[in-house]
Amino acid sequence: MTRIVIIGGGPGGYEAALVAAQLGAQVTVVEQDGPGGACVLTDCVPSKTLIATSVRKQALLDAAALGVHYTGGPDGDAGSPVADMPLVNRRVKELAQAQSADIAARLAAEGVEVVRAPGRLVDPQVVRAGDRTIRADVVIVATGATPRILPTAEPDGERILTWRQMYDLRELPEHLIVVGSGVTGAEFAGAYRSLGSEVTLVSSRDRMMPNEDADAAEVLEEVYRRRGMNVMGRSRAESVKRTADGVVVTLEDGRTAEGSHCLMTVGMVPNTAGIGLQEAGVTLDRGGFVQVDKVSRTSAPGVYAAGDCTGVLMLASVAAMQGRIAVWHALGEAVQPLRLATVASNIFTDPEIAAVGVAQKTIEAGEIEANVVKLPLATNARAKMQGFHDGFVKLFCRPNTGIILGGVVVAPRASELILAVSVAVQQRLTVDQLAHTFAVYPSLSGSVTEAARRLMQPMTPTGI
Repeated sequence: MTRIVIIGGGPGGYEAALVAAQLGAQVTVVEQDGPGGACVLTDCVPSKTLIATSVRKQALLDAAALGVHYTGGPDGDAGSPVADMPLVNRRVKELAQAQSADIAARLAAEGVEVVRAPGRLVDPQVVRAGDRTIRADVVIVATGATPRILPTAEPDGERILTWRQMYDLRELPEHLIVVGSGVTGAEFAGAYRSLGSEVTLVSSRDRMMPNEDADAAEVLEEVYRRRGMNVMGRSRAESVKRTADGVVVTLEDGRTAEGSHCLMTVGMVPNTAGIGLQEAGVTLDRGGFVQVDKVSRTSAPGVYAAGDCTGVLMLASVAAMQGRIAVWHALGEAVQPLRLATVASNIFTDPEIAAVGVAQKTIEAGEIEANVVKLPLATNARAKMQGFHDGFVKLFCRPNTGIILGGVVVAPRASELILAVSVAVQQRLTVDQLAHTFAVYPSLSGSVTEAARRLMQPMTPTGI
């Protein structure tokens, strides 16, 4: 029986463990924090739980436009919804623990051993887990990553924080300064603005989320500004200092921004230092990420890696697929190499931004030829009924064949709407095939099929 030891219990680790157990391997997962790892306990699950609360509160704030009003507030006024942060944060933590418990139960049901201890690689076939030494035929490294810390803005857990520390706050920040306007910064900035904080978003680039679809980022920034957020573009933070009753953020050009709290969202560093990887022959890049190929192999024989520690698209779905691919390859099963062109991603802002396949910037750079259509969400009947004005559906297809290459959706629950486009990209469907697929009327998904109809090529009559 093949013995597989997995260092790390996040999506890359526990999904690999489940597949390995189902294929008859003896599996041990070494995880010091608990099943689910940081993804479940401190990162993805908690942040999306918080965001779900903020989206619900924003819906209450927007309800008046649909004819719903509050009555019976203090002093006879209409009243307004208020976020109970101790309750919100307690729910966030309880839900994370519940999800971790569910994963633990699933692993136990499949016969996977979980060792709660730090793990390190002694050599390609030996893992040290706490005071235990475990021999393995295959090792999978899935140790994840940690929020990057700037020496000029070290978190204190009270006023200067990483996102993992936000759930310990007892009160809603009066004025939250978010440093970093990538995906994480945009998500938290929007969530806390909807929850009731004054928010300043400090971006070092011309616009928010510079690596995402430009049209989508423009829509989101417009929404944020309309909701009262202060978005500071071209403003690189140099340092963050704590004051008597708050924080002051100093920018490189000498300007300052003052607030009650500062959230640092300036990237991630891999958890690969000091766990014996290089000594065992595993190659790391300059940033410390594990180098892997398309089937998750490292440079050390019998050692695979998955998830954020590899730096290959830091998404839970990608980590899970990397872990599964590693097991399938190690056990000799049929396996397809990881295809990043088919990976769907989502930014859990309000509205959400989902994308799959080629990006418009690739098309504009002339790297690939494609036809493009963009439909504003405001023309969708269901969107009008629900009071959704911001967003769009965008599709890309090959000019001659009509094969769908990718798309972007900016809408409430875009994470659900993108599935149709993901299936089309994965299965190489054409716009004609998607256009002839029934969509419910009225529905937001109707904009996906409508976009496909707009891209259909007219039949050219031929002579006899």
